[in-house]
Amino acid sequence: MLLRSLSARLLVLTVFFVMLGEVLIFVPSVARFRMTYFEDHIAAAHIATLALIASPSGSLDQPLMDELLAEVGTHSITLHRPSGTVQMFDGPAQASPDVTIRLAGGGNVGRMIERSFETLFNTGNRALLVVGMSPFEPDTVVEILLDEAPLRAEMWKFGGRIFRLSIILSLMAAVLVYLSLQWLLVRPMRRITASMALFSRDPEDASRVIVPRGGRDEIGSAEKELAAMQETVRQALGQRARLAALGTAVTKINHDLRNILATARLVTDGLTASTSAEVRRVAPRLIDAIDRAIGLCSRTLDFSRDGAPPFSPSRFALRPLLEEVAQSLPIATEKEVAVELAVPSELSVKADRDQIYRVFLNLARNALEAGARNLRITAARGDGIIEVEIGDDGPGLAPRARENLFRPFAGSGRPGGSGLGLAIARELMRLHGGDLTLVASTGAGTMFRVTIPAAAKPTIRLPAAAAEAAK
Repeated sequence: MLLRSLSARLLVLTVFFVMLGEVLIFVPSVARFRMTYFEDHIAAAHIATLALIASPSGSLDQPLMDELLAEVGTHSITLHRPSGTVQMFDGPAQASPDVTIRLAGGGNVGRMIERSFETLFNTGNRALLVVGMSPFEPDTVVEILLDEAPLRAEMWKFGGRIFRLSIILSLMAAVLVYLSLQWLLVRPMRRITASMALFSRDPEDASRVIVPRGGRDEIGSAEKELAAMQETVRQALGQRARLAALGTAVTKINHDLRNILATARLVTDGLTASTSAEVRRVAPRLIDAIDRAIGLCSRTLDFSRDGAPPFSPSRFALRPLLEEVAQSLPIATEKEVAVELAVPSELSVKADRDQIYRVFLNLARNALEAGARNLRITAARGDGIIEVEIGDDGPGLAPRARENLFRPFAGSGRPGGSGLGLAIARELMRLHGGDLTLVASTGAGTMFRVTIPAAAKPTIRLPAAAAEAAK
């Protein structure tokens, strides 16, 4: 269980990598220790030969010579002075050298390491003849003959000291890294994990949103992003609850509203028989408006169900539909509005006519309610689509309304608005394979662009005889 935690794994890895670094240091260190061992014995051998200079006879008796050789740790010492004089210390039993080692020039590092391992793992006791320059007299060459076994023992002792020191250093480094990671990484990550678990139990509770500590490092950035995500989720859940409540309310009033509209429909049917020419002129438009309202009531709940709302696509000309929208505006807004249509009569689309009418009527009504007096609607055919632009001379949208334009309950540009109109309009256009976008909104007016898939041009089949004649 301990190794499952991040800090414990980092502790083990730290110990491992520190030990690995010490191993890499150990190899050249042992090689250097071997060379230092030889250099120290060369210096000690030169000092031992000074006894010959101090002797009045210029020679030493054998017991004293053996004692000096034992102190130096060699079997024999030979000095070659620049003058050509050779001084020798010989033990009672002269051994022949098995390996000759020359210290001049420092030697090759790879060769030094190879010979160090050769000494460490050799089980025999070879006689080594070491030749080097005296540290006291640079021109004097010193030769010593010594055993390899004491050197091997000293090298293993040195390796043991390095190993123990490596263990201590690695544990100290591991503990320091462990404590640092606990403070800098593990503790903040546990705080983030705990916040996520707490938030998941009740995402709608604002008090469960993590409060960033304000750091500028990666952990601080993660906390800020988590706080933003939790707040977004909380608001989305709140919006969903509001939509659910709205759906429940609409379900309750839908039946009564349809009955009221049905009664209004019966009354308007009688207006067609009126003797007043003005009443007979207005009655068809009023009947169409009531029929659309009844149809809208029937389809209101489609937006609260899973999947796309049903629609009945048909091929129809775009200009007559926009003319109907323009004619409905004075009645809807109780004021005269100048509507300019720059829409070619040959443009046709394939879509649900009632839903497309609803989209354009919503855009036009929004413009008039915002204070616009003039509307200009233009349309042109693109690559398989028809682009319709609706511009007005209103005061433009507020910055907050532009940021949340197509979000329900957040994108309304007027007091008391729900912001549902544009959200539903964009959804309807995207279900048709088109889109609704904001082109511009300034103090001089606002412009929206609606893209609708263009209807394919009908193929006219000529009779065989007519086809031959056309050739």
